[in-house]
Amino acid sequence: MSNQHDLDQRKLLSALCHGSIFLSSVIVSVAIPIAILFVTDDPIVKANAKEALNFHINLYIYAFVSILLIVVIIGFLFLAILGMVSLIMPIIALIKVLDDPSQPYRYPFIFRLI
Repeated sequence: MSNQHDLDQRKLLSALCHGSIFLSSVIVSVAIPIAILFVTDDPIVKANAKEALNFHINLYIYAFVSILLIVVIIGFLFLAILGMVSLIMPIIALIKVLDDPSQPYRYPFIFRLI
């Protein structure tokens, strides 16, 4: 029974890390994975929290670059693509961590700074 509880907790915390991006406040959406990173002892949940934070950081970097490129038409296209990616990739992460909670999800094409 304890094993099932641990698995359910792992699913919940991992899903919270990746799903936090959908919250409206930038501070709250970043604070959730940070809090989970420091509160949990589960290495899979920690890996998911780090990955979610790295995804957030990468989105902010790419958005900043897009804003700089906005003068050029490609900036608008890149910003539109970034908007779609910021919606689609966390949904994929949520599905993956709920499907297989024993493996941390890794976003493709991001720099891992944490």
